[in-house]
Amino acid sequence: MSRVPLREIAHARAGDKGDISNISVWVYDPDHYGAVKAQLTPERIRAAYPGLVTGAVERYELEHLAGFNFVLRAAIEGGVNTSLNLDSHGKSWSFLILALEIDLA
Repeated sequence: MSRVPLREIAHARAGDKGDISNISVWVYDPDHYGAVKAQLTPERIRAAYPGLVTGAVERYELEHLAGFNFVLRAAIEGGVNTSLNLDSHGKSWSFLILALEIDLA
């Protein structure tokens, strides 16, 4: 079994509005979709970054496109314009998520 950073098998796009960050993850090879689906869960994202996301994490699956959309609530310290943390917005979240490791069978 090989363990790889998600960024080696997928890419991400991000956006945010208010205190909500929206991250889409797109798997390059559809054969890896199942492994990502099983391992990249809302629970794992919350557990990996417990101090950064304080609200719900929702995952929407786009299986026919080998993609996911994650909605992170209360993840931007009140919103990009009100937060004192300059890096706490969607682009930063996409990089953090792509750093998580995935086991490929």
